[in-house]
Amino acid sequence: MTHPAPEFLPGLELSRILYEEAVRPILDEAYPGLQYAAARVGAGSEVLGFDTARSADHEWGPRLDLFLAPKEAAGLGADLHTLLGERLPKDVRGWPTHFRHGDPADPIGLMERTDGPVNHRVAVNDVDTWLTGRLGPGTASGEPTVGDWLAMPQQRLAEATGGAVFHDGLGTLTAARRRLAWYPDEVWRYLLACQWQQISQEEAFVGRCAEVGDDLGSAVVAGRLVRDLMRLCLLLGRRYAPYGKWLGSAFARLPVAEDLMPSLRGAVTATGYPAREQHLCDAYEIVAALQNDTGLAEYVDPTRRRYHSRPFLVLHAERFAQALERTITDQALRGMPLSGSVDQWADNTDFIGQQGPVRAAINALGRG
Repeated sequence: MTHPAPEFLPGLELSRILYEEAVRPILDEAYPGLQYAAARVGAGSEVLGFDTARSADHEWGPRLDLFLAPKEAAGLGADLHTLLGERLPKDVRGWPTHFRHGDPADPIGLMERTDGPVNHRVAVNDVDTWLTGRLGPGTASGEPTVGDWLAMPQQRLAEATGGAVFHDGLGTLTAARRRLAWYPDEVWRYLLACQWQQISQEEAFVGRCAEVGDDLGSAVVAGRLVRDLMRLCLLLGRRYAPYGKWLGSAFARLPVAEDLMPSLRGAVTATGYPAREQHLCDAYEIVAALQNDTGLAEYVDPTRRRYHSRPFLVLHAERFAQALERTITDQALRGMPLSGSVDQWADNTDFIGQQGPVRAAINALGRG
């Protein structure tokens, strides 16, 4: 029998309903007095608030994350998972709570109705183990070190601090999210300096490529610079940048987006170098003024200028990097090149997810 598709609900709302109407009553009855946190955090478009009806085709639906104390998570985790499988309702607001996997070569969880036990998506963890698995050692308790911060991809930080917490009887999840909510001030200044430095290294290439007849290359560089400006604006707005699929959506939520959108769109859609340069310079000046308004560093003239003796107009973004760098007093950061955190210098998803190699690279940069 084919069931009509239920009305779409944002995934965080669906998770809240799952907890309040189904999971909490089961826990209260089976484990009275159990201390736990209930949340929807981690991977998933709904955690960042970007899910739509399209999201229901993979690993989306009534999902929940339960966090117990380490001893209880180890002792009760398997039993609790089985209990929920037996007692959870078959659907929440019309959305099945049972998930099946697709083809073994494509193990994506898909919602499906069932008459038997529910293969649910209520995960049971303890906060320390979950954070260490997502963000690496040094993140579970206490303040992360400079190396820890630089090794954590912004997408993972957004997943850990986004979403929603529906209950926290332990307090550890809330404390961890507060600790990871944003970079320490000196790390923030350093990352901003690195982002400006990255822009400075390519801003003249838009003109140079065009000068030798490589208009496609000029357009590609312009696209990279637009992406770097968007990520810079998210840093200035104290927002962790998500990965590529949601970068534009996250940027569009910033207050500065309305002013910047025409210039950024113009830069990536321009069919010739003069217009491309004009739009980029307009964008540079807006973001440079935004940097000056923060008061994080001394005022730097935000107007465009020639690239040395060449006929290309640029911002000379390294001036802003240098101004920020002069404000940093942390010795661990002062010894670092302006390479930044892992997702400022690495753009490979498989590498970014490997904590060992990432931390080895961060440590090598620090020693260099």
